[in-house]
Amino acid sequence: MTTLETSPVIGAGLDRVDAPLKVTGAAYYPNDFTFPGMAHAALVRSTIAAGRISAIDTSAAEEAPGVLTVITYRNAPKLERGPMTLLGGSPPAPLQDDRILHYGQHVAIVVAETAEQARDAASLVRVEYEATKALLDVDDPRAEILNNPWGLDTERGDVAAGFAQADVVVEGTYTTPDNTNNPLGLMATIATWHGDSLTIHDSTQWPHNVRSSLATIFKIPESGIRVLAPFVGGGFGAGLRMWQHVILTVVAARKVNRPVKLVLTRPEMFTLVGHRPNSVQQIKIGATRDGDLIAIEHHVISSVAMEDDDYEPVSFGSAVSYACPNVFTRDRQARLNIPSPGSMRGPAEGQGNWALECAIDEVAVALGMDPLEFRLRNYAENNPLLKLPWSSKALRECYLHGAERFGWSRRTPQPGSMRDGRWLVGYGLAGVSYPFYQVPCQARASVRRDGSAYVRSAATDIGTGTYTVMTQLAAELLGLSVNQVHFGLGDSDMPYSPQAGGSGLTGALGNAIHAACRRLVQEFLYVVRDDQDSPLRGATVDDVAVTDGRIHRVGDPDSGEAYTDILARHGLEELSADGRSTPPQPEELGMALSGAFGAKFVEVRIDPDLGLLRVARVVSVIDGGRILNEKTATSQIIGGTVGGISQALFEETATDEVTGRIANATFGDYLMPVNADVPDMDVLFAGGPDRATAVGTKGVGEIGLVGIAAAIGNAVYHATGRRIRSLPITIDQLL
Repeated sequence: MTTLETSPVIGAGLDRVDAPLKVTGAAYYPNDFTFPGMAHAALVRSTIAAGRISAIDTSAAEEAPGVLTVITYRNAPKLERGPMTLLGGSPPAPLQDDRILHYGQHVAIVVAETAEQARDAASLVRVEYEATKALLDVDDPRAEILNNPWGLDTERGDVAAGFAQADVVVEGTYTTPDNTNNPLGLMATIATWHGDSLTIHDSTQWPHNVRSSLATIFKIPESGIRVLAPFVGGGFGAGLRMWQHVILTVVAARKVNRPVKLVLTRPEMFTLVGHRPNSVQQIKIGATRDGDLIAIEHHVISSVAMEDDDYEPVSFGSAVSYACPNVFTRDRQARLNIPSPGSMRGPAEGQGNWALECAIDEVAVALGMDPLEFRLRNYAENNPLLKLPWSSKALRECYLHGAERFGWSRRTPQPGSMRDGRWLVGYGLAGVSYPFYQVPCQARASVRRDGSAYVRSAATDIGTGTYTVMTQLAAELLGLSVNQVHFGLGDSDMPYSPQAGGSGLTGALGNAIHAACRRLVQEFLYVVRDDQDSPLRGATVDDVAVTDGRIHRVGDPDSGEAYTDILARHGLEELSADGRSTPPQPEELGMALSGAFGAKFVEVRIDPDLGLLRVARVVSVIDGGRILNEKTATSQIIGGTVGGISQALFEETATDEVTGRIANATFGDYLMPVNADVPDMDVLFAGGPDRATAVGTKGVGEIGLVGIAAAIGNAVYHATGRRIRSLPITIDQLL
């Protein structure tokens, strides 16, 4: 019970346990719920990016059929801002004054009997503005600059001296645009008041954050709020924060004293639930003639909203990725009249890795070295900041296995030297990592009289496979079959769980379940410790193993008894136990905590006359620690790879530079890859369990995206000799 040495359930490519509910339509998402007397809401958004409301006329809307109320800053309750969270501050409360801070800002919410009536009435609200010139560019000298906003800037060695000693120095400016998360499911909220208590159905990746935030804002006990999100239609980070539309739905439900549902439109998804912020990155790298890195300098400025914050340390990866003695990284943010940015899959690393790994390739080219050889030569065996060995790192194996699988040795170094008919062929690679992230988590496990187990925690499953892998883990730890375990999540009344994000949930939740299941076995042993009829009398948890629904002494499968027999003999319907996990501390372990590592290999084809670019092959080799389910983990890497192709070649949230209006806020205008743009993908896993935690996992949700853009950019250079430094890579850049 103390180890997971044998794992007949863990690691198996088990089909998703929630799949039958989803394919039969029995999985209810927030938008699927309806309640007696439920009203519907629609939003009115600003049509300027900066200024004030000079007049607002709601009379026509209030007189429209079915309308129950119209709420503006004039009649909205005064609300305080939500609490500080693990991901930073809460967004400001909506409708608190007449100021406009970004295009698309909430200026009113309309509640009516039907969704159609609400939308129609919302179009009747008339708003006049006193507009001012908006701040929309990080280079605008009027913008307030936040220096080192998270205290993560780094400096080691003497960067100036390093560059002075370098034989080769490469520097350039790399840029990334705004991207928008765009989960397929439109985000929805239903709020229902029951006296002074509140029930919320919400498209959230973090039910407990919604509960604690609403408790602070509306000054009610957390125990009086229940947040439900058993199924969420994607997220990619959009559901990590509790956004203002949730608050407005709660306000509206209290005002009309009925349940209220609000479903965002697709254009609203572009302005109300976050986006990946743009970045301008200046990177400079120096190396010796022998290929040793001697200095790295990485400066970043990215955008942030006027009165909000966003955790996005873009340059930080450059401080820990390579064994380089002299490194300086710096992040700044410019306050602009834009919708609030937020985490989007692979936040910070998705942008920073683009600059770092392309610049690393530039140095290799300048030295005349193979890009793979150059990376291996400067491999960081230990964490360069902490000077401690990693708790696990199989990046070297990722490079070597990936190169063999991809056929990297067939690459000829000269740009433009490889062709297939009229197509130019390019090979590119990128090394990647994603930081360790884990926070405290709790879980509860129960075994019932019928031999089944119920394990639960207030996590969410946004399509990553949490239902499935946690069912597998609990089944293994309790010695049960998968069909004997039910895993519950998505309910804030369950034990506390952090967000499904940052590649941290599997580790935090898995270790909490490990603790709960171990404690549960101990509870069974407590029951029989003085039982003369039990072969387990006097045994401790370290003396036993669990197999086929039975606890037995280690090495003696016959010396034990079933959970069901213990419960029946002692007149118990079930036994339960709680478990919790806390993140380990590097100083106590003597190890640097490792996130996932990986190597990405990409082949591109380019038509030199038309500038057409096609991704032909992708090989991803990932060190993800212990893989609980190879099928769902592979799916995560495939999905992330599609997102990386999208970041590299398609996605750009286009903001009008005068008005601040997002010009492509529909799926018809916002480009994303379709099946024809996505090649066959090869995914392999390397390494083994991470040493820092009991379960040994590392998150793989973000690592699939990170590095794909850089590998594509490097492949484009190899095919054409053109070094592209701005995303997305478009036809005009290749002509």
